[in-house]
Amino acid sequence: MGLCASAPKSRTNPERNHIQSHQKTNVHSHQNSPLNTSQQKFSSPAPQQTATTVGGGGGGGGGGATPSFCEFSFGDLKAATNNFSRDLIVSESGEKAPNLVFKGRLKNRKLIAVKKFSKNAWPDPKQFAEEAWGVGKLRHKRLANLIGYCCDGEERLLVAEYMPNDTLAKHLFHWENQTIEWAMRIRVAQYISDALSYCSTEGRELYHDLNAYRILFDEDGDPRLSCFGFMRNSRDGKSYSTNLAYTPPEYLKHGRVIPESVVYSFGTVLLDLLSGKHIPPSHALDLIRGKNIILLMESHLEGNFSTDEATILVDLASKCLQYEPKDRPSIKDLVATLAPLQTKCDVRRMFFSRKLFVN
Repeated sequence: MGLCASAPKSRTNPERNHIQSHQKTNVHSHQNSPLNTSQQKFSSPAPQQTATTVGGGGGGGGGGATPSFCEFSFGDLKAATNNFSRDLIVSESGEKAPNLVFKGRLKNRKLIAVKKFSKNAWPDPKQFAEEAWGVGKLRHKRLANLIGYCCDGEERLLVAEYMPNDTLAKHLFHWENQTIEWAMRIRVAQYISDALSYCSTEGRELYHDLNAYRILFDEDGDPRLSCFGFMRNSRDGKSYSTNLAYTPPEYLKHGRVIPESVVYSFGTVLLDLLSGKHIPPSHALDLIRGKNIILLMESHLEGNFSTDEATILVDLASKCLQYEPKDRPSIKDLVATLAPLQTKCDVRRMFFSRKLFVN
């Protein structure tokens, strides 16, 4: 029985007819081809007992295989979150967030993260379903994978794997006992570049508002990229909700996100990892140009980092933050630059750094 076996309907599934005709012979091949939303056709489906799913697998890390993507009923998600209890809100901004994220538990005891969109954020259920199914095809061990969605009346919700060990922002900016060690910072940069590279090859080059709050830690203490960032907060909403000082220049000028915008945002994450603070890119670039790299570095590391590796990260951040999109490196360049650093990480230190993420 699948995760959504108790969901009574899936009327907004834009791929039902296509999947039903092929899933007996080729369930997993469909998952790896990006959704072409311009070619989707919607029909009036016959009622079903269970929700249609897209095959799972594909490398979900920790806790077994990633569940198949499917449509949940609103009743199931209401029950899973104790009627969307305030006590289960895990959004960084709490109840002030425009779209709340709740911790939930399904009947099979599996923990989930449920993003509940504000009313009228996505008025067209078919458009929301198209977007959700496109993101739901992504399956990778570096992602907090999307496992389902819900369209019920005005309700629009996304369901993802739950990551129990908080966000990069919390561990960098709001830590209590110990900051993140250098080896883990390298690992974060490398793993997130891997996630972006995978998504790019799957036709999902755009990620909205990449920042330290979008990077989550799984049960093993490894970083993953939240899949929620592949969908905007509303059909016509802003792609960036952070301070304008951290927003790509082309978004400020034209109001649109391009693949190079994601690289710019990755550069701001590198600054966070280097400094342990949310430094405006313009200020960081002034320090870099003035060769004041030590002033940029996290003081709580107390010098426990590789100067060579730090120099490589600073140089990469500087390239990512170039004003002109054409002057920024590609996602492949990010992976190529960071991959050798990961192989040099001290495994023993990495093991101890994982203690930072044990509840």
